[in-house]
Amino acid sequence: MKCIPVLVSVCTLLLFISAAAAVGGDEGWIEVRCNVDGASVMFNGEYKGVTAGGMLTVPVYTTGSPYTSVTVEKAGYTTYTGSLTMPAAGETTTTYATLNPIPTQPTPTQVQYGWISVDSQPTGAQIYFNGNYRGLAPLTINSVWPGSYTIRAEMSGYHSYTTTTTVSSGMQSNVFCPLSPMDTPGSLYVTSTPSNANIYLDTVYKGHTPMTISNIASGTHILEVDTAGYYDWKSTVDVPAGGTRTISATLNPMPSSTVGWIYVSSSPGGASVTLDGNAVGQTPNTGSLKLNNVAAGEHTVGLSLAGYSPYSARTSVSPNTVSEVSAILQPGAPVSGTGALDVTSTPAGANVLIDNQFMGITPLNLYAVATGTHTVTIQMAGYTDYMTTTPVNAGVTSTVSAALVPATAPTQKSPLPLVPVFAALGFAIFMASRKFR
Repeated sequence: MKCIPVLVSVCTLLLFISAAAAVGGDEGWIEVRCNVDGASVMFNGEYKGVTAGGMLTVPVYTTGSPYTSVTVEKAGYTTYTGSLTMPAAGETTTTYATLNPIPTQPTPTQVQYGWISVDSQPTGAQIYFNGNYRGLAPLTINSVWPGSYTIRAEMSGYHSYTTTTTVSSGMQSNVFCPLSPMDTPGSLYVTSTPSNANIYLDTVYKGHTPMTISNIASGTHILEVDTAGYYDWKSTVDVPAGGTRTISATLNPMPSSTVGWIYVSSSPGGASVTLDGNAVGQTPNTGSLKLNNVAAGEHTVGLSLAGYSPYSARTSVSPNTVSEVSAILQPGAPVSGTGALDVTSTPAGANVLIDNQFMGITPLNLYAVATGTHTVTIQMAGYTDYMTTTPVNAGVTSTVSAALVPATAPTQKSPLPLVPVFAALGFAIFMASRKFR
């Protein structure tokens, strides 16, 4: 009978280890990714920690009460609230929270910038700032350099509305966009020989043939169809009110395969373009300037616009292919109290945010940057975000160079190895029973 207490103790230990293994085996993780570090994260109102390095990983038990909501907040930013998806045991779910700075009056070091408040009637129109989409009205466009800018509002079923506005240092410019409904829009059905060719309507890319383009204002429009290895097809077309017109474009093959194309766009539009030093036209406010029949090989594309620094880029043209040059023009010579900032990354092509505001794609040269310390964030899909702070001094160029690290999934925890534990406990029971016989 003396073996009974020993057996009871061993069985109790077995139950404890089994319960511990069950809890560990039911563990998962919820990963919260955020564009702001130091933000507080709460699940169902329970505080879970703060974001660091762009994220916070929270372990959860899948057998417990599920979490259904997440709140991410930080002083000076809008609060994010969203729903959560619980992970399965041993798995990770990810939720993304974007915090936007709460607009404030500019500080003395930012007084050279202004901002634009845009509203529309009806509300919810798509707003374009110098041809670049910025969001839905009502909308505030922050950190705008003093000068004149083009605002365009678009909404399906309405005529687009375009106006210009002037921004002054430290002041808000108000823009109201009244949209008038289209009377009876029409459609175009576009086919081509060969098929799968690019379609441009009024210089705006629409898709590939065959395709129906709907909600087009009745009247005359410019239609262009092109594809590699063929001459462009271009014509004016009349769109009937409330009807559909069919257009069949026959493209003629090019006799030579020694030329290609270059599509040139800029922000803002209206920049003068040169190819190898020869003037070739201006960039439109929307879409691209097409340079046809460009000889295969290396070429230099230059852009110039009053009030902005000259832009130059080398591009390679291959036979029967399209090369693209997209330029983000920077304000001209720095004014007193500003400096410059050069940002590069490996690999190139990453998004650059200065103080949480998108500024362009690496490699990026920024002029007229306010003096002081700025936070530079470099992001690219498949890579871990890079963040650093850098000082900018008046009349001096500061540099930031980032070697991006490929993103890796969080290491998952292994289940508790129970087989060796149970083997050892079985041997202990056997020895105890022999001792008390």
